Amino acid sequence: MRRLVRLNLRTAIAFGIAGFFLGAWVGREIAAGHDYLIGTDQDDVAVFMGFLFATIGWLAGLGFFNYPVSRLLGRPAGYPVEEAKGTARYFRMSTDHKVIGIQYFFGVGAFFLIGGLNAMLIRTELLTPNEKAFPAGQYLTLVGLHGTMMIMMTSAFILGPFGNYFVPLMIGARRMAFPRIEAMTFWLTPLAGLVLMSAIAWNGFPTGWTGYAPLADQARAGMDAYIFAFMLIGISLCLNGLNLMATILTMRAPGMTWTRLPIFVWGVLSTSILMVLASPVLLAALLMGMLDRTANTGFYLASTGGSAYLYENLFWFFGHPEVYILALPGFGIVLEILPVFTRKPLWGYKLAVAGMLGVAFLSFFVWQHHLFVSGINSTLRPFYMLTTEMISVPTGIIFLNGIGTLWLAKMRYTVPMLFSLAFFFNFLIGGLSGIFLSDVPSDVTTHGSYFTMAHFHYTIMGGLVFAFFAATYYWLPKMTGLVLNEKLGKIHFWTMFVFFNLTFFPLFAAGFLDMPRRVSTYAPHLQVINDLVSSAAFCLGISMLIFVGNLIYSLVFARIPAEQNPWHSRGLEWQVPTPVPLHNFDEIPEITGDPYDYGVPGAPPVARLRPASAPARAR
Repeated sequence: MRRLVRLNLRTAIAFGIAGFFLGAWVGREIAAGHDYLIGTDQDDVAVFMGFLFATIGWLAGLGFFNYPVSRLLGRPAGYPVEEAKGTARYFRMSTDHKVIGIQYFFGVGAFFLIGGLNAMLIRTELLTPNEKAFPAGQYLTLVGLHGTMMIMMTSAFILGPFGNYFVPLMIGARRMAFPRIEAMTFWLTPLAGLVLMSAIAWNGFPTGWTGYAPLADQARAGMDAYIFAFMLIGISLCLNGLNLMATILTMRAPGMTWTRLPIFVWGVLSTSILMVLASPVLLAALLMGMLDRTANTGFYLASTGGSAYLYENLFWFFGHPEVYILALPGFGIVLEILPVFTRKPLWGYKLAVAGMLGVAFLSFFVWQHHLFVSGINSTLRPFYMLTTEMISVPTGIIFLNGIGTLWLAKMRYTVPMLFSLAFFFNFLIGGLSGIFLSDVPSDVTTHGSYFTMAHFHYTIMGGLVFAFFAATYYWLPKMTGLVLNEKLGKIHFWTMFVFFNLTFFPLFAAGFLDMPRRVSTYAPHLQVINDLVSSAAFCLGISMLIFVGNLIYSLVFARIPAEQNPWHSRGLEWQVPTPVPLHNFDEIPEITGDPYDYGVPGAPPVARLRPASAPARAR
């Protein structure tokens, strides 16, 4: 059977399509003769069952069920044969964390570019104050697809490629704690992107990326695609966080004490806590929405005793920790990079750890500032104003760590360093603008305007995406064994940095001038500022094409081999050969020094190797 059916991406697509049609048929049979199961446009049960069977077929086509089925039948469990070379391994299930990291990098990156294309279409429509390119309904679908795709994919933007690839290397482990779960977390992610894009076939969804009830209950079947895709991402986030936590807690090399743990790994650990605790809340909210649409329940319908406020509270109880699921790994990356290119120890290491854990803790106490204008009990507002302002304290501590590291430093302005510096600049503007949204009087004025959108993009795209590119230029030579072109990298940085700010900074002014979000028409006097923003946005899109061109040129044509440690870093991941061997370490490393002892006289090496036969101790 294995000779006849090769379990890879092509087989997964075929099984997934077949599974969808089988599940849709089963769903129609279930709903037949039961009017209360018919749903909004008479296909909700069939659509959900189709997506469920498609997921099963997708995973079966990749070979995820071989191991449990073999064990259930009493047969020897088969393991995927891992290969050190070849591109075919990236198109099938793999339990090598390095392969999975590269799968995340290119897989999530492709959907990120699709989300960016949607943004270009949005800005095309906003070149004129009246509808031109898209009717209002299609425009709202574009906004929803853009926002949902970006949130779903950026959730895995850093932990996917860099967390999975480098956490085992940075703590001295040979693999992740649960390799099969790690593989599944990736393969659920492109499936979620495909399911979300299928919403176009059902005329999209009218709710934007937040999926608010009761509008979600009234929407057509495109809403089913939104719900199921977000559920897949929620499952992936929860399992990925659990796997990363288990790896960090139990598989550290001897001598890798908590005070020697790389700051990026602390960022991953604090983010993983949020993923494990917040994602199940999202799943619960979406499951109740699915039942409202298919089983005639009334969790979010006031007419049946439900409440739309329940959805808002559950969604934002996940949604605001989600913001820090995006931001915390970015903090970890820039604090990891700064000491390397300043040749100074990381200033206030323990303060930085406390700041990350403080952000993770307080992120669960701020969600209702998203509901200030929803009609909630006014007596709750002061408490959530206070907690929202409080979270700026641990965030400010992390900023101080970066400033302290840069103070009186002789910096090397490499491409990773430039993106790291831009991260602090952009996130600072995002943080300062967030004060307007945390205080009730100003939030009431700016909540539904483009001011909020500008703030959000400065914190997420200005923070997370710039940190992603910093990590890409810093770590991709280790991941691929090939050097990225530095000149093209600097052109990419300057075009992206300049046009990012020209795109989003004017939107603060547009927000104060009462330009509302999510609508395709606006007052004629705002056309000039919108034309400026759209022009800058198109140039921002071109900067992304420069990066794609650099990837293709460097990895396909130039193919210049990378040195083992081109940045002269003390990080453990740079002490292994490039490209990284299949099992990471021939000998289990024993950690003997601090990863940030740059310029410290007499500092011991970061690690020494001991025989691989001796058991590694977890600390």
